[in-house]
Amino acid sequence: MRVMPHTEELPYALYRARQVREFDRIAIEEYDIPGAELMERAGSGAYRFLKQRWPDLSEIVVVCGTGNNGGDGYVVARLASQAGLRVRVLQLGEAPQLKGDALIMAESWTALGHPIEPFEDLGNPDLIVDAVLGTGLERDVTGRWASAIEQINRHRAEVFAIDIPSGLHADTGRIMGCAIEAAATISFIGLKQGMFTGRGPDCCGEIIFDALGIPARVYAHQLLACKRIDWRKRCGLVTPRRRTAHKGDFGHLLVIAGDRGYSGAARLAAEAAARSGVGLVTLATHPDHAHCINLGRPELMVRGVSEVQEIEQLTQRADALVLGPGLGRNAWGEMCYRAALDSTLPVVIDADGLNWLAEWPQQRKNWILTPHPGEASRLLGNDTKRVEYDRFQAAEKIQQRFGGVVILKGAGTLICDGSTQPASLCSDGNPGMATGGCGDVLSGIIGAFMAQDYTNREAAEMGVCLHAAAGDRAAANGEIGLLAGDLLPEVRTLLNEAHSCLK
Repeated sequence: MRVMPHTEELPYALYRARQVREFDRIAIEEYDIPGAELMERAGSGAYRFLKQRWPDLSEIVVVCGTGNNGGDGYVVARLASQAGLRVRVLQLGEAPQLKGDALIMAESWTALGHPIEPFEDLGNPDLIVDAVLGTGLERDVTGRWASAIEQINRHRAEVFAIDIPSGLHADTGRIMGCAIEAAATISFIGLKQGMFTGRGPDCCGEIIFDALGIPARVYAHQLLACKRIDWRKRCGLVTPRRRTAHKGDFGHLLVIAGDRGYSGAARLAAEAAARSGVGLVTLATHPDHAHCINLGRPELMVRGVSEVQEIEQLTQRADALVLGPGLGRNAWGEMCYRAALDSTLPVVIDADGLNWLAEWPQQRKNWILTPHPGEASRLLGNDTKRVEYDRFQAAEKIQQRFGGVVILKGAGTLICDGSTQPASLCSDGNPGMATGGCGDVLSGIIGAFMAQDYTNREAAEMGVCLHAAAGDRAAANGEIGLLAGDLLPEVRTLLNEAHSCLK
């Protein structure tokens, strides 16, 4: 059974692998904590969680590499054996290659009379502990290492990964040839940013953190590489409402969307904005369906537009724009896109708006771009695989090329704005949201916050986090069959819960 990452008790600071290795060095050299002591703490922390997560184990197999990750595995093996479990240690790589603290832990294992077996047959354990490759991996896993990982993944037993699943790149979340698919991963000293984006969530499963008791002052030596965000952290930005407030206090959003056949995208974006607290929503859409698009939601003001002047008139009364859901790639969509960007209003650009932007590149400071990986590849002129190879780099390149705030959607949605602030990574959300219309809902939510006079960075982070949290609430009864519209009542509930906490 796959387990989604559990993030409620995790730190919000994320780091690159080299930064965590530097923390380790500082703890050893400047705070006089022996490396062997840190390894003992790591193995002990992993064993404690192992017993909590899998209390009925009888037999485990610990697969160890030749580095410090393997040393942690030897500690887990020793503690499990001393507690009465049947334990086998399988060594990947030649045992004579072990050195330093890892060698000390291997010798502690053999001193108890236990053998170190070469990796061949996993047998029939209740759990496999992955202590093969650590965070320093920079080339694809091949040969017997790849064969071992594939054999572990095929086994019926769940896998518990030490520090990071073997084969997962700690900085980018990409799979280096092949990678362990763990049910749970315990990470030490600092959380690695690649665990939460790209393929990281698939490989890590439930994520647990152990700082190993290093002094808090150690972390002052490095700026965090990325900050994890969620609705629990961002809901505090919701503005209290005065009892005498009126609709004009909460902004007017213009949504320009919906060519022939795409009225649903326009409706979802507009209704999501209305559910996100904006005072007024006007939807400018194709005349063919303008007369019926607000049936069942008469609160939306709908205008069928076919001329530039009509859009110009609407932008004069709005505070912010959403441009692109269902806009299409025909003459009507082109007219809407060009007319909208003649305005100086802040704007969220999504979907076909991004495809028009890729065709006619320009820079602006006051927009929020919301590409998924396919749209990101068109903005960058490469392919989707290249975007997913390093999502952090892709988001930064889009921001540098087009300006504003960039939201790179996907598992572990990233937000960057080119400032000195680190990128943000939303760790909420679920696979049920991989369905048509969820992106339209997101653009409407962000546009609503933008129209309510939040900064663009605030609107982007609040919108992404609220959208993800609503998706998680909506998936409470199952992810399969989740519809974009199912998020709308959850958006309203979450906003009102946040508002009630302010009273």
